[in-house]
Amino acid sequence: MHLHCYVWSGIGADLRNEAERRPPLPPADPGPFTASPLPPMRTCDWLLKPARRIDASPATLDDALAWLAEHHRTTRSAFLRPADEARIGLDFRLETAREALHNGVDVQWGIWLSGGRFLTCGVVCCSPNRHAAYRCPAS
Repeated sequence: MHLHCYVWSGIGADLRNEAERRPPLPPADPGPFTASPLPPMRTCDWLLKPARRIDASPATLDDALAWLAEHHRTTRSAFLRPADEARIGLDFRLETAREALHNGVDVQWGIWLSGGRFLTCGVVCCSPNRHAAYRCPAS
């Protein structure tokens, strides 16, 4: 198993466009889903997006956690509800992410930002993924 990291930040209201966030059932044209910049509804479905959407492919679990922590830290000043996020805490987020990824479970963080924006950071287990039998987008 290896890992791929994905990030999206944009207008939160755009997330309502579920048609662009769900891959079509075969044999439908995957164009709207794969072309959309929006994050998928299911974390594992990031693997169906083009390889250029991969933000990082960390070599280790610690590298993946560092990637998550960096995105959390760099957007901290824009958190819509910093007190709520502080109650959760980055250490707790990282602890639960470590446990999930160690067990082959994808991790997706979603945080509301000021101005109606939303940040989502995902680390997806690849080859294999426990939720879907997708090929690696980087191969």
